[in-house]
Amino acid sequence: MNIQGKTVLVTGASRGIGRAIAIEFAQQQVKRLVLVARNHQRLSEVACEVKKYGVDVILLPLDLTQLVEVDIAIARTWKDYGPIHMLINCAGVAHQTPFLESKLKSVQSELQTNLISMYAITRLIARRMVTQRQGVIVNVSSLMGKVAAPTMATYSATKFAIVGFTQALRCELAVHNIRVLALLPSLTDTDMVRDFTLFRWVAPVSPQQVAKTLVIGLKQESTTEILVGWQSHLAVLCNRIAPFVMEKIISLAAPLSRQSKYYLKFKEAKADI
Repeated sequence: MNIQGKTVLVTGASRGIGRAIAIEFAQQQVKRLVLVARNHQRLSEVACEVKKYGVDVILLPLDLTQLVEVDIAIARTWKDYGPIHMLINCAGVAHQTPFLESKLKSVQSELQTNLISMYAITRLIARRMVTQRQGVIVNVSSLMGKVAAPTMATYSATKFAIVGFTQALRCELAVHNIRVLALLPSLTDTDMVRDFTLFRWVAPVSPQQVAKTLVIGLKQESTTEILVGWQSHLAVLCNRIAPFVMEKIISLAAPLSRQSKYYLKFKEAKADI
């Protein structure tokens, strides 16, 4: 897909991967960016950056868990500014904790933001895309949507769900000329994960690399899933060919592995919370 001259809505646009995608798309000369996030100040800062490239910017400071407000804002935006050609579902949260120590509030937060809110805004946009018989929906999952990670059980579950949701939508919406694909970054160097206890042997990618990889993937019409970084490709291949080997590697690399030098660090960090 040629994104030049298109209107693109990006959720989670105030930081991390969403912010990088907004800036990259502005550089690629989209016509208009509709930026969605809770923090109005951060959204305004992103808007200042993308306007340098001559792109129209609409700010929607929304909490995506407030479904009625989201419905009203999308309807008004579509009416006032015309159709949205592409939706990028990037909003998400992650909490790292051993499952047995997890708090229900954190679990509910991940499920609500990563899944329910994404379902809701996707339905709002997809129904309108059907009427214009064109559109692209990008759901940002994760490598953890292919290979689950200890200490990230709920997050992994939501990212697996996003992959399944994307596959189902792809089949349903293809008859309406709507393309649906998943973006699967590996660990990305954003403020969301900087306090995490990292897995051994995992080299974080930059948000800019994720954004550039998305642009390349969109140009390849047959692409349905976009993996980011060589580690993602290797992990998915290994998990497909020898899942038992991949599971052993993950066990050794995980913060909770007693063979890992990060085990005590992880336990000490959690004890301080």
